Amino acid sequence: MKWPAWPRSLLGQMILSVAVVLLAAQTLSAVLLYRAAEQRRETGAAHALAFKLSTDTRSEHGQAEHGQDSRRSDRDGLKRRWQNLPVEQSADLPMRRGEAADEEREQLLRSILVEQGVSPSDLVVFTRNTRADEFVMKRLRSQHQGRSLPDWANGKIIVAGLKRPGDMEWSVARVPLPGPEVGTLGGLISQTLILYFALVGGLALLLRRITRPLAALTNRLEYFAHTPEAHGQLEPDGPEDTRRLIAAHNAMEARIAALLDEKDVMLGAIGHDLKTPLAALRVRIESVEDDTERSRMARTIEDITRTLDDILSLARVGRPSDDPEATDLAALTASIVEEFEDMGEAVTLDEISRIVGSVRATWLRRGLRNLVSNALRYGGGQARVSLLREDGAAVFRVEDDGPGIPEHELGAMLEPFRRGEASRNRETGGAGLGLTLARAIADQHGGELHLANRLGADGAVKGLSAEIRLPL
Repeated sequence: MKWPAWPRSLLGQMILSVAVVLLAAQTLSAVLLYRAAEQRRETGAAHALAFKLSTDTRSEHGQAEHGQDSRRSDRDGLKRRWQNLPVEQSADLPMRRGEAADEEREQLLRSILVEQGVSPSDLVVFTRNTRADEFVMKRLRSQHQGRSLPDWANGKIIVAGLKRPGDMEWSVARVPLPGPEVGTLGGLISQTLILYFALVGGLALLLRRITRPLAALTNRLEYFAHTPEAHGQLEPDGPEDTRRLIAAHNAMEARIAALLDEKDVMLGAIGHDLKTPLAALRVRIESVEDDTERSRMARTIEDITRTLDDILSLARVGRPSDDPEATDLAALTASIVEEFEDMGEAVTLDEISRIVGSVRATWLRRGLRNLVSNALRYGGGQARVSLLREDGAAVFRVEDDGPGIPEHELGAMLEPFRRGEASRNRETGGAGLGLTLARAIADQHGGELHLANRLGADGAVKGLSAEIRLPL
């Protein structure tokens, strides 16, 4: 059996909590009311038996007094359905073989009789099917000739036998076994439904008013996380605490947006101010006569330019200016492989699936190029690219045959300026921003970048697998 899921919203959890507590309280109340009603019925039946047994039913005066008191007790809640059952005098023990004495009812009846001044010498109380009691059935048939018997004749009766000190015979009284009061259960159900509609319904309206601003604030936070723009801020609404929270969030948003704008202006200025002298320097080194020295200077300038481009790209990736568009991801992957093949690189296209996704194609191309470039640079000069559909996500996988990365350094390799080798020699690679930029691009699309070593059958590392997983 699968249990229903716990509500994930604050409104749902609070309403469900109140409903569960209310149900528990109503259940406890119902149990207590039922037990109280049972006790009332048992006490009423015991008083009826005590009244019958304490009345002298062996005289006409006793019969008349019994009838009057029965009618009087009827007004007190004792029903007429048993008032015509007189007390039977029997020389034998009224309880038959197979019938068991009811000790609780016997103790209750004894205490009532003692209070009424009757000291039982012997007392026995038990239950019996009404139709199995010949005395009752004979009486009913004589009273209901040609008519159907009352409903209680199909149930059970409580039989009490009393022998006073000095008596030679048993006085036997009978009353129907009390059943549940009509309408008790229905009343409890009606009361519970009214409470649920009044309390839970009213609480739901109140909580909705309280949680609506929180839900709007959550949506605003999710929007701001993807597009950090300060416009469209929420108006403070709801209780005072919620209003203060929204106002504080609006101030924080404005401050973050201002910082991001300042960062973009600063990086733009840095890019402009650095690229211009680098371009001039690139022209000036042409006058250097030593070819080897000139080549080294040119490679240094190009390396600085690429690093600067990566830094500016990493700064801009969090605030893209273009919107996602439906793109054939298989064609995009194949085109990247073709670019490297045209450059004479050992890049092959492995398994590929036809997938269409909403992406920023320019940025995604940049991320995949970085993964392939890293695989070629550190993975033995070969790379295999594949596109798969797994668990509702598009998986771009780049594999190489290099030495891999130590397990304890896999997470650190995604940090800026971290490289897969201890040396900082520029001859073997860039500034260590390729994986960081690829991860930022994956985050931009709501996905993730995952690195893992490929293991062979003997458990040895056979290379590295880099995956960009984008939800579809």
